[in-house]
Amino acid sequence: MSRSERPTGGVRYENRGRVVLVSGGASGIGHAICQAFVDSGASVVCLDIFQPEIDSLTAEVAAVFGDTSREEDCHRAVEFAVETFGGLDVLVNNAAIQPKESYRPLHELETQVWQRMVDVNFTGYTLLAKQAIPVMLRQGSGVIINLSSGQGGRTARQVAAYGPIKAANRMQARQWGVEYARDGIRVLSVSPGAIDTPLVRATLAEQGGGEELANRHPLGRIGRPEEIASAVLWLSSDDASFITATDIEVDGGLGAFGAFADPYPKSTLSPS
Repeated sequence: MSRSERPTGGVRYENRGRVVLVSGGASGIGHAICQAFVDSGASVVCLDIFQPEIDSLTAEVAAVFGDTSREEDCHRAVEFAVETFGGLDVLVNNAAIQPKESYRPLHELETQVWQRMVDVNFTGYTLLAKQAIPVMLRQGSGVIINLSSGQGGRTARQVAAYGPIKAANRMQARQWGVEYARDGIRVLSVSPGAIDTPLVRATLAEQGGGEELANRHPLGRIGRPEEIASAVLWLSSDDASFITATDIEVDGGLGAFGAFADPYPKSTLSPS
């Protein structure tokens, strides 16, 4: 697949003729992923539940209002992509929630909070993939990328729901990647470290700034949404054609700290 230099010095993969569906694409990391695919020439569909953020999307992104935890909404989004653009080449499962009330040890976690996180962060990925895979099987090709988290491979205090669910997102990618490898469908997960999104900024502001969290990353800073988008763009390209059923950590080296990292940092913010 041809590629050209970005104005910023990065790599832009040529995606003209490809159709991409991104869940939770109206803000944060998802918005950056939508923009990266648009910039590379793809036809992009965003499925999101937040109407004001959908309305702020660039005109080049086709928006579908819907909840990924509802199978009928997932079906409608995939059907829209196929009917409007003729197929579906890349699915990015990005929609996820981590409400403030989920920062609890297990015995204090409200069951309805747990269930809603499972519905969106786990079942939502499953429902969208279930709708997308038959299209990809007919085409004989496709890529599915799950946005997981550094919390999916290691954990912290007070993430009794988010950590286990993000680990499940990695296993989804492994299982689906093995299941459909001979059908031309690659499946991966991407695990960010802390990323500069509105949600993270708001939480850090409440906790007095982000210096402590930034310093937990060996690169000395948190990441940018565009850096996750660049990884997704590459993994969905032919340059990554021998990569499937695995997780890629894009975390500024955070995961390499292991046991040497402070297990009880002042911040309760999850790294991603």
